[in-house]
Amino acid sequence: MNVLVWFKRDLRVADHPALALAASFGRVLPLYIVEPEYWSLPDTSARQWAFTAECLEGLRDDLGAVGAPLVLRVGAAVEVLDKLVRAHRIARIVSHEETGNLWTYARDRAVAAWARGAGVDWVELPQSGVVRKLAGRDGWAARRDAFTAAPLVPVRQLDPVPGVERGAIPSARALKLAEDRCPHRQAGGRARGLEMLDSFLTVRGAPYRAAMSSPLTGERACSRLSPHLALGTLSGREVAQAAAARAAERPGGTWGGALASFQSRLAWRDHFMQKLEDQPAIETDCLHRAMEGLRPRVPDAARLAAWEAGETGLPFTDACLRYLAATGWLNFRMRSMVMAVASYHLWLDWRATGAVLARRFTDYEPGIHWPQVQMQSGTTGINTIRIYNPVKQGWDQDPTGAFTRRWVPELAAVPDAFLQEPWKWPGAAGLLGRRYPEPVVDVGAAARIARETVWGRRATPGFASEAGRIVQRHASRADGSGRFVNDRAPAPRRGAAPDAQLSLDL
Repeated sequence: MNVLVWFKRDLRVADHPALALAASFGRVLPLYIVEPEYWSLPDTSARQWAFTAECLEGLRDDLGAVGAPLVLRVGAAVEVLDKLVRAHRIARIVSHEETGNLWTYARDRAVAAWARGAGVDWVELPQSGVVRKLAGRDGWAARRDAFTAAPLVPVRQLDPVPGVERGAIPSARALKLAEDRCPHRQAGGRARGLEMLDSFLTVRGAPYRAAMSSPLTGERACSRLSPHLALGTLSGREVAQAAAARAAERPGGTWGGALASFQSRLAWRDHFMQKLEDQPAIETDCLHRAMEGLRPRVPDAARLAAWEAGETGLPFTDACLRYLAATGWLNFRMRSMVMAVASYHLWLDWRATGAVLARRFTDYEPGIHWPQVQMQSGTTGINTIRIYNPVKQGWDQDPTGAFTRRWVPELAAVPDAFLQEPWKWPGAAGLLGRRYPEPVVDVGAAARIARETVWGRRATPGFASEAGRIVQRHASRADGSGRFVNDRAPAPRRGAAPDAQLSLDL
């Protein structure tokens, strides 16, 4: 039997249940489809494609080593699959389930309809703790943990479908992607992912718990595995088992807490992805319906442009946004802060700003991104309103000013005591409004108005009962007690900080 394996966000050979199942059926045609329509979406970018292309190069090498080189085609999935099925007598398609954005959800439904009509058996397998068609969260954590603890699935030698042209990996220019300079982007590919995993678990990760909050220390102390998990060059299961094995060594010092926090965040990753799996419209609709219309659906263009460019006049916020533009990454607390500033201080709709961050993050994972964007914008109706003070965050997370001065060099002349509030500096007259913008809002006043407005909406009749229904749909029962835990995965370990993990950058 000839079997086609459709690779999507699982760009690896190791621990690949779909590839292993296909190999048990007969000859294998490994396929990746580059879909131009997907890469034209507002939440995708050239930096993400560059990372993906590097992952595909590594996957092509790894598949070649086991006997079945990667086949690559450019086009719409249904058309590509139909041509290959007809040309190579494909009897079955095997792939992993994907919790992607609404576009990929619609694409998969179209593929399923085509497969039924064409008489092709399409088998989809889970590759994470996310469960399709989940009736309720009771028992979900146990199922997730069982999947994570199961043995890794080996793939050894493959028997390839003969006579298939490999196809080339297109460039960003060939895909007509907008220019997207990201000079300090992480490199893709499984080999790089394994290097990052090893260095994190043996060297870099010791101060993880204490260092993850600051962009100065988080850049090194965080695992930096999130883009590899998002594209699947590493499986979540192999990362979780590697972390558990390292913890079992009892390395001492700060390692125990660091590894516990990291393992918690891996669990939270599946927890948030399950949210989007259960309710795909989280990408476009406020989780709590009463929050629709809270902010203007068409955002203030000047404020949105200033925020996106890192020109808000709020030094630490601007430094974080410029750093993100140049690197494709930002540590978890700063991700939350820049989103909160956009939503509360600048009063911008989360759908517009969420798309900006999605295409900036090399590690964009829709199943995590959109629930977290809503959480940081106060539209879930079930989470505590958390309005970060960007000035205070600057003092707390960048006490020496090194990060702010590096990314906002216009402030070089500002004394340390005024760095995060240059508008208070007596010498600011020749700086603000000329070399660096005046702040677009008064931080304190904007936060006060936002807080009053959001809490006012939450006080409306019927709000609490709708919030209760949301909790029942998305929360897990803890320890068999029957008590719903508001937006929490069961038995969270210390240090998980679930309300501050925009994209769970790990």
